[in-house]
Amino acid sequence: MPGYPVLPEGLAYGGDYNPEQWPEEVWREDVRLMREAGVNLVTVGVFNWGLIEPREGEYDFSRLDRILDLLHSAGVHADLATPTSSPPMWFRRGYPGSRLVDREGHVLGGGSRHSFCPSSPDYAAASERIVAALAARYAGHPALAMWHVHNEYGWANAHCYCPASAEAFRAWLRDTYGDVGALNAAWGTTFWGLTYGSFEEVEPPVAAPVGVLTGLQLDFMRFSVDAHIACFRRERETIRRFSDLPVTTNFMIPNCKPMDYWRWAPEVDVVANDHYLDSARADPHIELAMAADLTRSVAGGRPWMLMEHSTGAVNWQPRNLAKRPGEMRRNTLAHVARGSDSAMFFQWRASRYGAEKFHSAMVPHAGTDSRIWRDVVALGADLRRLAGVRGARVTADVALVWDWESYWALELEWRPSADLRFRERIEAYYEALWREHVTVDFVHPSADLSPYRLVVAPSSYLLGEAPAKNLHRYVEAGGHLLVSYFSGIVDENDTIHPGPYPGALREVLGVAVEEFHPLRERETVVLGPSESSGSSGSCGTGAVGRIWSERVRLAGARAVREFADGPDAGHPAVTRHDLGAGTAWYVSTALDAEPGLRTLLTEVLDHAGVDRPRGLPDTLELVRRGDHLFLINHADAPVTVPGVTGTGVLDGAAYDGPATVPAGGVVVVRT
Repeated sequence: MPGYPVLPEGLAYGGDYNPEQWPEEVWREDVRLMREAGVNLVTVGVFNWGLIEPREGEYDFSRLDRILDLLHSAGVHADLATPTSSPPMWFRRGYPGSRLVDREGHVLGGGSRHSFCPSSPDYAAASERIVAALAARYAGHPALAMWHVHNEYGWANAHCYCPASAEAFRAWLRDTYGDVGALNAAWGTTFWGLTYGSFEEVEPPVAAPVGVLTGLQLDFMRFSVDAHIACFRRERETIRRFSDLPVTTNFMIPNCKPMDYWRWAPEVDVVANDHYLDSARADPHIELAMAADLTRSVAGGRPWMLMEHSTGAVNWQPRNLAKRPGEMRRNTLAHVARGSDSAMFFQWRASRYGAEKFHSAMVPHAGTDSRIWRDVVALGADLRRLAGVRGARVTADVALVWDWESYWALELEWRPSADLRFRERIEAYYEALWREHVTVDFVHPSADLSPYRLVVAPSSYLLGEAPAKNLHRYVEAGGHLLVSYFSGIVDENDTIHPGPYPGALREVLGVAVEEFHPLRERETVVLGPSESSGSSGSCGTGAVGRIWSERVRLAGARAVREFADGPDAGHPAVTRHDLGAGTAWYVSTALDAEPGLRTLLTEVLDHAGVDRPRGLPDTLELVRRGDHLFLINHADAPVTVPGVTGTGVLDGAAYDGPATVPAGGVVVVRT
């Protein structure tokens, strides 16, 4: 497998370059400005299929030849994309069976990208031909640094319900189950008498009366992921007939729910991700940090690539807010701090037409006499100074469990509460850890957990027997586990584990749950100290829970906090189970951040021996990558950080004691 690194020098800096939207005299201006900004890598050709194959079987590479030659003359490397996310209009007209069909049976129109079925044999043949032609022509081009297959798999066509998809799904089920009896057993089809007599009777989960078999829905989601992976593999293997350079595609972590990136990661030579700040959030930089940590974790801890983010506003959010002064710099350096070896944007030059004409760019509509352009040039200088961080890793003592299949299953219909949302608890726990200045990895529940002092499972509704045993062994061996409510409930087929809740986690947690008591909208419960623990409790005075309560019965654990009111008043709310050499904690409500969740996490982190800075404001982002300490101040006032020793990478200052981080500023110290 071709490996990382991608570039021979420093961090990659640049973005999507779409010169086909501009006359050639603008291209020459582009490469001059790229040199001024320090750009060394651009993605080209993403949407070029109709330009390089204007009619089926007829190729015209003249424009792309000139573009790549011009980039090479300027010392700018190319991340050459295959244009297969946007088939040309002649393909759509000539192969109507390839068109995307939604769950209601509507054949979706063209005029946009991703308007094809990933299981279409016609699409497979046409995409393989264009990729082969592209790879054969450019495999030896001196500008070429890497290959970029497709663009954002699953963005609009994650699932297709056309006849080709239905037949491919049935073939996938035959390969998975072998015989239809095994399928019936896995899906529990005796419920409502929906037993299948043959695979030919299986339909995709199209629009139907509510209550469609959940096993059918989950398997269709798994099949759909595999269908897209098959498309990627076909293009990757075509490229490898001609080139040994790294091959990747751009993920959308964490905002593409249908794609299971644990399954995707082994397919790419380097993990690449697109991330856009959600300007509607109060603290969007915390979600950005979560996305970067999750991307690094999907990459197995190896350096990864930030393939797209924005210099300012995007074009597709309800309110496309511009970034404040300094925000783009903080965003970019936070990704680098958390493992990215690149800082790439969509896009280089703002488009004048099309759906994304109001999307910000490195060269905005305002041109070079603009704050954005000055910030782009300054950022390029920062990244050159940070070249020494390239290849370094981030280590973490704490891990959060993230499983896309549990995400899918939890949010199917007819769950005990409409307020159960996979990311709601994940983000609550992540934010509390971020504010405690704890860097975290994300893990699949079946992963090796031994490197971590603490593992937190905020939303593990779907948990198979083997992953549950993995968590159990981790605790017995001396690990510390913190689990939130409604976890361990069902297996991989969405079948409830036998016996009382929490099913697969009952033994490791030392509790049994008699009954769920979801709370009404805006209803809360108050937590108080546990009489049996004899302590003041681990959640702080006045801790409040929302969304959920349940009747917990101790079965080896002890209560450290009880419900003071609500349907489970006087019963355990937070428990602790000492098991083997480790400890497992259970929280049976959605604790509010302050004082409940934050205070509980402080106690659990201390018990697990997790070292972290103390006494710093929770608006300061502090991350260590290799021998580089990143201090990112998200507040409007300066912050002084004690005990910093080393050399400032961005400012050249010598630090031996306190380091002052300006308001909205960034300090990076090589220690």
